[in-house]
Amino acid sequence: MVKRDKKSNSIPDTLARIMGKRTASKGLFVILLVMYLASTAIISMSASSYKVLNIAGSEISVYAFAGVFSAISNIAVMFMAVYFGKKGFFTSLFFLLLQFPMMVNGIINHHNLQSLPGAFTNILTIIAVIVIYVNNEKIDKFQQNIREQAVTDMMTGLPNRFASQELVETLLNDGEKFAVVSIDLDSFKSINDTMGRDVGSKLIIKIAEKWKNSANNGETGTVDFITRQCGDEFTLIIRGYENDNDILETIKHYQSLLEEKVTIDGCDMFVRGSFGYALYPDDADISDHLFTYADAAMYEVKRMNSSEKVMRFSKELMKIERTLEIERKLRKALEDDTIFFELQPQFDMAHRLRGFESLARIDDGNGNVLTPTEFIPVAEKVGLVDKVDTKVFRRSAEFFGELIRKTGARITLSVNVSVRHLMKNDFLEEVRSILKSSGLPPEQLEIEITESVLIESAEKALQCITEIKEMGVKIAIDDFGTGYSSLSYLYSFPADLLKVDKSFIDKMNTNESSKQYVAAIISIGHIMKFDVISEGVEDEEQLDTLKDIGCDYIQGFIWGRPLSKEEAEKLVLSQVSA
Repeated sequence: MVKRDKKSNSIPDTLARIMGKRTASKGLFVILLVMYLASTAIISMSASSYKVLNIAGSEISVYAFAGVFSAISNIAVMFMAVYFGKKGFFTSLFFLLLQFPMMVNGIINHHNLQSLPGAFTNILTIIAVIVIYVNNEKIDKFQQNIREQAVTDMMTGLPNRFASQELVETLLNDGEKFAVVSIDLDSFKSINDTMGRDVGSKLIIKIAEKWKNSANNGETGTVDFITRQCGDEFTLIIRGYENDNDILETIKHYQSLLEEKVTIDGCDMFVRGSFGYALYPDDADISDHLFTYADAAMYEVKRMNSSEKVMRFSKELMKIERTLEIERKLRKALEDDTIFFELQPQFDMAHRLRGFESLARIDDGNGNVLTPTEFIPVAEKVGLVDKVDTKVFRRSAEFFGELIRKTGARITLSVNVSVRHLMKNDFLEEVRSILKSSGLPPEQLEIEITESVLIESAEKALQCITEIKEMGVKIAIDDFGTGYSSLSYLYSFPADLLKVDKSFIDKMNTNESSKQYVAAIISIGHIMKFDVISEGVEDEEQLDTLKDIGCDYIQGFIWGRPLSKEEAEKLVLSQVSA
């Protein structure tokens, strides 16, 4: 394995290099220095000259130019103090102080009173340079504190996500090879749930301390930069290696530190983690791709749940090109504000309109429309799903509020809300704001949440949903039957509607167990006083079966494909006038 460079590569030193104050170029310093010296020389010659120049018919004394070049020299030294910190300050101060005795000597010994204004200007320039330097020092200290806070995870003292991104961008610009390692602790949620969040936080701090000490002490022989991304997620950036085996040895070292016994509040704990990595330039040459690829490898390790906890990214892990293409289109749609919605009608079994589900759509700019099945998984992965939710929620509510005022229809707008969106601290305020601005009656709004919220965040979700219900808004549990939620959780949730997933409807008439499963879901829903709607109903046979087993509502192509706003309004008007 390669040895560390003599130049320090500890985490603090690396942070200092990537986040340090950017100074002006040495070339500018030389230019200012030459400008000052040249101006001073010209001042000396012109001040002792009695010649007169004829310029454009006017006679001008050469001595008059001394003031001009005096101003230029003062500007040069002040620019040195502004742009070059301590070096610029002491250089400018040296020359100004060197010049001052010569002026005083000329005034006293040679009775050259013409130098008197220059002497006062020199004194004022010295004062100005000192003020500039002192003020800049204060500003630099303040900025340094801000920079440190911006790149530091407050809980562990490790560099944060922003610092890792900055380092990767720096390494890409330098063309230096490196590895990005994505690390996720296994079963950390269960530690929080069983031992408490305080113990979980102490565990994170202990692990971070061991990893930080290892990186700073150069224990692996490579140059390591460990950062905390969020929660129990970390990123390790490895440099200074010769081959892939060096990278694996370094990762294994951090893995062994992680798996050492940790004692917290008298309890011994053993933690494992999943490690996925990608290399520059072998696997990618764009920072976002490197982080995405490392994450993909790490998630595959977690999915496999095998004894081997380290994996390098390979193209086979995911349809990466398509994923990245969708991510680019998603970000552009958010930036250009081109996300829109369509409305899919919902009916009762007598074909009376219940309402509409609002479905997000993206225009990719090439005449193609991306559907939620394409971009929502990507939006969830890159942390943008709540922004998509908000745009669709607000716009469809505004349209629906106007539609209800126009028609008086007693119909319901159903909107999807992701777990991430629901868990945001300001979600309840967002719902209140949308209801107020749209004029949509709360009882005619229905918020759909996925069944996974019952598993991942039951306690917080229950509190949030209870407050939503208190506003008068309805709650629907989407894709019911695809997860593993406990019936005790379901019983405690104040929902109004269960949605049966399309995958069960598709198999219902070709597989008896699927049919019985759908019937069981409908029965459970009715026992718990919920209405039940089935998604993806496409033919008469499915419709007849659902009628026989007591389904309340349906949604699907058999009675209605997703509609534009104009088409939805026509449908509502036809139902109202019927």
